[in-house]
Amino acid sequence: MHYLHTMVRASDLDASLDFYCNKLGLVEVNRYDSEGGRFTLVYLAAPGDAQRAREESSPLLEITWNWDPENYSGGRNFGHLAYRVDDIYAICQRLLDAGVTINRPPRDGHMAFIRSPDGISIELLQAGESLPAAEPWASMPNTGSW
Repeated sequence: MHYLHTMVRASDLDASLDFYCNKLGLVEVNRYDSEGGRFTLVYLAAPGDAQRAREESSPLLEITWNWDPENYSGGRNFGHLAYRVDDIYAICQRLLDAGVTINRPPRDGHMAFIRSPDGISIELLQAGESLPAAEPWASMPNTGSW
């Protein structure tokens, strides 16, 4: 398992970047705008981690800014923790066998979501290329929210 990023949502991207970059001292290492999804992702790293973050895509703070205004309540401004895994099917099976609910199964062989006992959302991402679709994951429905 490889730690990737922590995601937080921002209601004002400029104010958030001013805080994280200009005041806290993090540096922007990547940015992604989704016209279709109407959101922007900005990835920040501590200055000492910036080069490694550019090469390995970790460790990062992901700032998610949804273009349409949204009122974040109930902790929704905190998004998720993310980990890269060697075999997404194997870890999901191990978690399922241990009684963990797979909230978003890895139907695509690439991404799954689970929750901690305190409701923290955790994203699991397949290292490298997505694995071929496989059962029971390919037809497993979502459970709850992530």
